Amino acid sequence: MAQSTAEVRDARRRLRRLRAEFAGDERLAAERAICRTLGGLSVFRRGARVALYLPMRGEVDLRPGLAAAWRRGVAVFVPRILNRRRGRMAFVAWSPGRAERRNTFGIAEPADASARVPALRLDAVVLPVVGFDRQGNRLGMGAGYYDRALRRRREPGRRWRRPLLVGVAFACQELPAIPTSPWDVPLDLVVTEHGVMVPARRPSARNAR
Repeated sequence: MAQSTAEVRDARRRLRRLRAEFAGDERLAAERAICRTLGGLSVFRRGARVALYLPMRGEVDLRPGLAAAWRRGVAVFVPRILNRRRGRMAFVAWSPGRAERRNTFGIAEPADASARVPALRLDAVVLPVVGFDRQGNRLGMGAGYYDRALRRRREPGRRWRRPLLVGVAFACQELPAIPTSPWDVPLDLVVTEHGVMVPARRPSARNAR
């Protein structure tokens, strides 16, 4: 989540509009390509714990990928807001047919929050981004839910090997550079319809492919 400057807000509005206008058969083909690429990552293996997401309007729709991962024996989790005022979010177990509700943003999430797991016990978190750059910086919606959920991953003096953070976007959402803040959690990989991008400063992430 980049600093909320006028420039960043303008970029967020422009990219959300661009993402929403990407439609029709071209969008469906791009989403299928993204799901195929994600499924080919080594982290999508039987017994792995992977957080994906249920999309809001305009985001890359990964729902076919959720079902495919679950059938392969991946333990699938999705975000659920616990406290909007405090910006608290948890990762809750998902399976086909599990009861859902709509949160205050209109996003589908599990109705029952009891089967949740701490972020640091996940092997990977696949998250939607509004924008991304070649250094692995991301532009989110601005609420900071993922940054708070993953904050221990960036504590000074502590090295976390997981979860692997995989941003998902259409290629048109790439930016030349995104300003960062101290609380931002950078991405290890970015997946678009063109394949996998490994940020220049994260060479170790290549092992996840």
